[in-house]
Amino acid sequence: MNTINGKDLAAVVRGEVKVKAQRFLDEFDRKPALHVVLVGEDPASQIYVRNKKRACKRARVDSVQHLLPESTTQEELLELIARLNGDEQVDGILVQLPLPEQIDENIIIEAIDPRKDADGFHPINLGRLVAGQAGLVPCTPLGCMRMIAETGVSLVGKNAVVVGRSTIVGKPVAHLLLAEHATVTICHSRTRDLAGVISEADVLIAAVGRPEMIKGKWVKKGAVVIDVGINRLDDGTLVGDVEFEEAAQRAAWISPVPGGVGPMTIAYLLENTLTAAFARANQTG
Repeated sequence: MNTINGKDLAAVVRGEVKVKAQRFLDEFDRKPALHVVLVGEDPASQIYVRNKKRACKRARVDSVQHLLPESTTQEELLELIARLNGDEQVDGILVQLPLPEQIDENIIIEAIDPRKDADGFHPINLGRLVAGQAGLVPCTPLGCMRMIAETGVSLVGKNAVVVGRSTIVGKPVAHLLLAEHATVTICHSRTRDLAGVISEADVLIAAVGRPEMIKGKWVKKGAVVIDVGINRLDDGTLVGDVEFEEAAQRAAWISPVPGGVGPMTIAYLLENTLTAAFARANQTG
């Protein structure tokens, strides 16, 4: 068994972004800029935003935070997004989820200029992904694909199983796997014989959000396992969606929790910001 160290790999990606950020600065005489909007005081969201700011600093990407109170209305948030959409100095926009109950997440996501959609959640970008066209792709799926690539395992003709069908991870990563010529199965809460389906997976991506729901004995010997889940148990321990110790005895490659997909998600947020920055600058320039 080999562990896919997301922390170390994320540092490599940030280094790549740093080089691109310097090139952007040289060509356009300003740093690329990511604007992060946080509404309310959700503790987990605050941690994520701090981590994103730290990663931006390491990669020489400007990070601007917009901290709004819990009472912010949908109209007020839409006004802010409209201002950021119209600001030529803003390359990427990220609205941290979840949002307070008075705000419709879908309306907010659709309000972001697709060219500045650093999260890759806008329906236009998701549509481009399905159509095989260039666009901004959700960060976590990009991170998963880079981790698989690091193993050196070819996806051509392999059975890939994705557990979870969200538009944030499950559906986008399925299309990225298809683009690499894998045969893809998406599983969910109503899948019959989940254990049986998983046992046939050469590549398994777990993104269901239930602690250790996928038993280690289900994992095919020699499989590549990417565990997207980050679940906190009552004793404060962080675990993934896969029983790590048991799965590690069977998998050829496996990502840990923590220290796996999480750092890669933030690294690819920076990569998306640079992709957006160059695309816009070249269009206008």
